[in-house]
This record gives sequence, structure tokens and C-alpha cells, in this order.
Amino acid sequence: MPPERDIFVNFERMRREMDELFGEVFGGAGLAARNRRGGFSPAVDVFYEGDPPRAIVQAELAGIDPAEISLEIEGRELVLSGHRRPSESEGRVYQQLEIDFGPFRRSIPLGADVAADQARATYRDGMLRVELPILPPEPRARRVPIEVPDEQDRGR
Repeated sequence: MPPERDIFVNFERMRREMDELFGEVFGGAGLAARNRRGGFSPAVDVFYEGDPPRAIVQAELAGIDPAEISLEIEGRELVLSGHRRPSESEGRVYQQLEIDFGPFRRSIPLGADVAADQARATYRDGMLRVELPILPPEPRARRVPIEVPDEQDRGR
């Protein structure tokens, strides 16, 4: 009786070759394009709630060590960056490989000015939650006083 063949041994290699081939044709779709752009882009939700009002950003970061995550606030943008490391794969033969890994950087526009120094972030069950207190809007109209020089200043 011939030795039993594992039909998935070459499947992952073939899928990568197809991604490379069709990724070039269809404008960079697929695994090859993700690797070329250097990582992935985590899914985020942005919403506003509360009293006092605050912007909430939730990011799906399952499998990422919180020490690998960085947050910065630049004006009206929250910049989320980090790195998801691949799991150890020695001795594995993949049938399917869909979990993206590598570096990521995501700029998330906010719809209001926020108090960056009061921002708070928590990470639980693979979800990052960032709470950003919203600053009250500055008045758009401002009175400008009109100065009238006295008689002595007019001649100068």
C-alpha cells in the first residue's frame, strides 16, 4: 500500500503564488499586497457618548501584546500603531492562513478637539478602548475693540 499523502502540503505555497500572480493583476489585492504594504490595518469603531462628552475609539487587536501598541494624539487624529507577531509555526502545515501579522499604523480622524492629556486607554480581550474627553468649542465670534487715537497721536 503506498504511503498516505497529505493533500494540503503544497496548498499554502500554491495559494501564495496565486495571490502574488492575481495581486499584481487586480491592483494589489490579496496576501502579497498586504505583505508589500507592510502589515495590516486593524478594524476600528469611533463613536461619541457620555456626560461629560467624549470620543470613544475601539480597535480590534486580538493576539497583540499591549506592550507592542502605541497611541498618539495629533490634533484631531488618534494615531494607533504597533506590531502583531506571527505565532510559532514550526512543524505546522497550513491549510488556510488568514490572520494578518506585521507592523501597522492607523490614523483615525476625530470629529472634535479632544483633551489629549486626559485620554485613557484600556485593553481587554483583544479590544483596545480609548476614551478622549471632548473640549468645549471655542466661540467663533469675537468682539474686536476699536481704538480711536487722541488728538496728539494724529499728527505723528
